[in-house]
Amino acid sequence: MDQELLIERSLNGELDAFNQLILEYQNLAYSVAYRLLSNTEAAADAVQDSFIKAYRALESFRGGSFKSWLMRIVTNTCYDELRAQKRRRTDSLDDFPVEEEFVTQLIDSRESPDQFVERQELSGLIEAAIQSLPEEQRTVLILCDVHGYAYEEIAEMTDVAMGTVKSRISRARGRVRDYLTARSELLPAAFRPKIE
Repeated sequence: MDQELLIERSLNGELDAFNQLILEYQNLAYSVAYRLLSNTEAAADAVQDSFIKAYRALESFRGGSFKSWLMRIVTNTCYDELRAQKRRRTDSLDDFPVEEEFVTQLIDSRESPDQFVERQELSGLIEAAIQSLPEEQRTVLILCDVHGYAYEEIAEMTDVAMGTVKSRISRARGRVRDYLTARSELLPAAFRPKIE
């Protein structure tokens, strides 16, 4: 069904129409939230909170990209959660990483065990590099390099000027590169810088 019609019906109080909008964007919203929060439960809570906020604020939607408007709400909700986490720093046993042997959906049956381990090491190191970034840089890098959004869309989602988005992405990529270079001994052999 036409998205504009769904929005119009939602504004008229039709919850089923809003639920159809939610179904279209729930996977994207969760993916963005999980990348920002690195916690499945916190991401699910943030997405749920975001959809409630979106429903309550639907009258403030002034047209344009509904997806960008909704992702702005999701990223802002995640920022609020990150700020709250900083105020109440605790470690939960549930937050410890799951043993790699249980992550079966990531295993490519055509790769060797050595290749799998190298890929996991590299993925973990890249994820650590992304998580080490300041929130603003991490957000734009995830939206751009993980989810493939254009600079214009990211500027609209984050409510930040285009030049600032480009600058943050550039700085984030540089910091990730520096993070990986400083830990080159941890990189799989194929990805280590060549020493002349």
